[in-house]
Amino acid sequence: MPEPEALYEIKDGIAFITLNRPEKLNAIDPPMRQILWDSFQDVKNNPEVRCAIVTGNGRAFSTGHDLVAMANARANEGPSTGDLYVVQSNIWKPIIAAINGVCLAQGCGLALGSDIRIASTEAQFGWPQVKRGIASVSGPALLAQVLPKNIAFEILFTGDFIDAEKARELMLVNHVVEPDQVLPRAEEIARKIVANAPLSLAAIKESSIMGAAMDLERRVAFAQMKRDVILHTEDAEEGVKAFAEKRAPVWKGR
Repeated sequence: MPEPEALYEIKDGIAFITLNRPEKLNAIDPPMRQILWDSFQDVKNNPEVRCAIVTGNGRAFSTGHDLVAMANARANEGPSTGDLYVVQSNIWKPIIAAINGVCLAQGCGLALGSDIRIASTEAQFGWPQVKRGIASVSGPALLAQVLPKNIAFEILFTGDFIDAEKARELMLVNHVVEPDQVLPRAEEIARKIVANAPLSLAAIKESSIMGAAMDLERRVAFAQMKRDVILHTEDAEEGVKAFAEKRAPVWKGR
């Protein structure tokens, strides 16, 4: 029986989502997209998950849509590309992209939908859709929102790739490491995250993302409201108590 096109497992509060079509450079087809959708739903709703890492098997993170599958796709064939980006944006738990190799088009969308990005020195990023007569979702919806428009448009209009160092220069990735250190660095950061209070993390992420569409007055009010809610949780009481007792806190997520 063949392995699933994406793998999902939870270890020590960290969910690992691994794109698993290495022979196809982890090109995303409808079956993989369905598994990714289901995995993101579990990350969102499973209290055992405190943080998630998205990565790829083999020498690519993902080359984006499987163009053959895309050409043969039927209408209403499971979650769409956009559905994945939207569900990612509504998960109030930290998501780390461990970008182990080539990362193109929809693969870039999954990476940009993550909160922290670690790239291999061998990673390349690009949106080559214009070279194939195809339009992009992640380019205008994500890249053009996180980079200055002129920089994003040069990448999107030319279809040229950028290397990992250029991606770091543009602040598209947090760290660039040797290929064998991509997942270890992602796990190192994830372990630091899961040591912190889950409700605090969720409030900070939600306030940051939801606040982006608000003016300053509403943004501050929303962040204060989320902070005030957190101040009345068991975890907030535990954090103060643990600090006073000089011990590590035991978070309960309530």
